[in-house]
Amino acid sequence: MAPIPVPPNPPSWPFPTFNIRIHDLDHEGVDAFLDSVNPKAVLRTAVQASYQWLYTTDSEAPKVQELTLILRSMPGVAHATGSTTHKEIHFSLDYIKNVSKDRLKEEIQGVLVHEAVHCYQYNARGTCPGGLVEGIADFVRLRAGYAPPHWKRQGEGKEWDAGYDTTAFFLDWIERRYGFSTVLELNACLRDADYHRRLFKQLTGRPVRKLWSFYCAHLKELPEGSVGVTVQTASGDVEAEDEDTVNVEKPDEEEDDDDDYDLIEKERDVVNGGQRPQRALILKE
Repeated sequence: MAPIPVPPNPPSWPFPTFNIRIHDLDHEGVDAFLDSVNPKAVLRTAVQASYQWLYTTDSEAPKVQELTLILRSMPGVAHATGSTTHKEIHFSLDYIKNVSKDRLKEEIQGVLVHEAVHCYQYNARGTCPGGLVEGIADFVRLRAGYAPPHWKRQGEGKEWDAGYDTTAFFLDWIERRYGFSTVLELNACLRDADYHRRLFKQLTGRPVRKLWSFYCAHLKELPEGSVGVTVQTASGDVEAEDEDTVNVEKPDEEEDDDDDYDLIEKERDVVNGGQRPQRALILKE
């Protein structure tokens, strides 16, 4: 099967103004960071990945005008914050200092891709499950080619919305089975409406719990030792698995394990101020 196509890179995508702020020039992590990457280049690559894997035109994406990278000593790894137009990514110098030199460049880029997605993705007006928000960010990191080697596909014993790499690989599998740009469409659905689990059925024909059960069955069929990171390359190309590696049944209209949820009438295009039509899920009250 041919590789999944890499999204185009339109020159019209608007990049924000990039800034960097360093809190302690004497910190060992500062030299490690600056010796490994060009700050503007890695920030631009991170924003570009968000555009490539979550949007088709700049009219759909949030209008971020300024993105500031803040390098400082702090617990954890990184986080994103800020207003709609002015975003900040806080990156731990303590974490940077402790990453092995042979992995540092790719790890810095991967973390920044993840955090840049948080600056650009939609979250259903704050109602989207945190695990799905984090999973979409790691999905973009995976597709962009910056997944770390310790990531593993995990199924049974986990929930689909466990977040991070667990959900990222699940979303990757959904997109392979139900169509390129499915995650892009999922992100679009999270723009103007509150989150509803049924949007997965709207996009794929299957409830999310059924999708997860198929995915878990797929993982069991993989050869032993093949559940690590194998789908991304540094260029962003993603090799597709053979169609016969998993047996996914056709959607059955009578099957529905989400009967306890409100019905979705239909999906329709809503014109947003004359911009490109935006997909939205219309829920019954």
